[in-house]
Amino acid sequence: MTMNEWMRIAQDIKKSYESYDGFVILHGTDTLAYTASALSFMFENLGKTVIVTGSQIPVFESRSDGRDNILGALVLAGNYVIPEVTVFFRNNLFRGNRTMKKSTDAFLAFDSPNMSPIAKIGINIEVDPQLIFRPHTIDKFRVQSTLNPNVGLLRLFPNITSQAVRAFLQPPIEGVVLQTYGAGNVPSNREDLMEELKAATRRGVLIVNCTQCIEGSVSANYETGMVLEQAGVIPGMDMTPEAALTKLSYVLSKTEWDAAVKCEMMQKNLRGELSAEQSHSRKRSMLTNIDSITNEEKAKLESIMLPALINYYVANGNIEELEALKEMGADFSSENSDFRTPLHVACSEGNLQVVEFLLLNGASVHKKDRYDFTPLMDAIRSDHHDVIEVLVKCGAHLSLTQPKNIGEELCRAAAKDKLERLQSYQVAGADLSQTDFNDNTALHIAALHGNKRIVSYLLDMQANKTAKNILGETPADLARRMNHPDVLSLLT
Repeated sequence: MTMNEWMRIAQDIKKSYESYDGFVILHGTDTLAYTASALSFMFENLGKTVIVTGSQIPVFESRSDGRDNILGALVLAGNYVIPEVTVFFRNNLFRGNRTMKKSTDAFLAFDSPNMSPIAKIGINIEVDPQLIFRPHTIDKFRVQSTLNPNVGLLRLFPNITSQAVRAFLQPPIEGVVLQTYGAGNVPSNREDLMEELKAATRRGVLIVNCTQCIEGSVSANYETGMVLEQAGVIPGMDMTPEAALTKLSYVLSKTEWDAAVKCEMMQKNLRGELSAEQSHSRKRSMLTNIDSITNEEKAKLESIMLPALINYYVANGNIEELEALKEMGADFSSENSDFRTPLHVACSEGNLQVVEFLLLNGASVHKKDRYDFTPLMDAIRSDHHDVIEVLVKCGAHLSLTQPKNIGEELCRAAAKDKLERLQSYQVAGADLSQTDFNDNTALHIAALHGNKRIVSYLLDMQANKTAKNILGETPADLARRMNHPDVLSLLT
């Protein structure tokens, strides 16, 4: 595996992104953690589930762990919206850029030392929504199609020579993950090493300090750690070497960022790769004053009350109370018994301010309710054009797997003279010449019913007036047969 293969995988998913609800990548285990980390940075504003998995024993062998890993990954990708690149192995779903291979021969080959699994599969599937790293922007999914290959890993060891360090830091190298001792320490009495590191950072080489330990984080609490920061080395917190290396490659490829921004981005939590700036613990509880129930009972009550309260305040447009619930750790992608999320409710109500608040706080535009409707479909069915525009800007899209269903809806709107509904579909990106199951377009149906304003609108939107239905009839044929001369004059 090289960067070329990472880019190929990323482009394949980009090509098919709107056609599927989730993606499973089958991968060899030796470099799997590097691929998962790289993809996590390459996928910007990811809104769908991407799972990387593989096996310790080849899938065609009788004792292979591959079948369970593949099936588990498919179940999670097909039923849960977890907008991250993750790794599924031995019934555990880990964040991809927190993962490393820990064993050559155990079935539990991967671990996430500084973060708990996002989900576990047993008799029940347990997903911890508080651990999911969600996008907090109103922007579409896109792929960073280039990576900087001039990066490397340099592991310190006793008696390493300054000549070896100097040789490693020479051009064309632009970024280095420096694997140090313990909490990010180097021998402070090795001035020769410090000079080489200082010279490299002055030349613009980005050097990131990561610990050689499996668990824990780098810290500048000791003199031996502080000298690295004084030399211009960037603290890597608790990033894995795989995450730090691929993040360096991603950040250095951003030509629109200057050196200061790149340095800042290496210390910023971009995809949940480090623990800084991120806390999943609730700041306060709704039930702190009730002493007669256990903590477990409190948690269960909150899991029932919070979603109900969120939907109530969403329906009433009360952002102040939603902010208060946010402080309690409210999950704005939570579902009710019909699998409807607060964003479904907000889109039905048409409150643009609430919709934007939810999107900026991690609500997913791709979640489907019991009837397979996304929030976008709710906005369309309520004809809230401003809401539709924001959802589309955030990456929402119509299903590409059931185009005839959209054709049916367009034809129904044309038959009922619902101009606003057709406009809703147009704003959502629908092809207004999409056919129903009889190959009728909305223009066919509008001509059949003599709905002149619908015909006029569809023609303005470049609808195909020569399309033929299952009987070989054009819209003009139907207008002529039904004796609608005013409509026929528009079509001929």
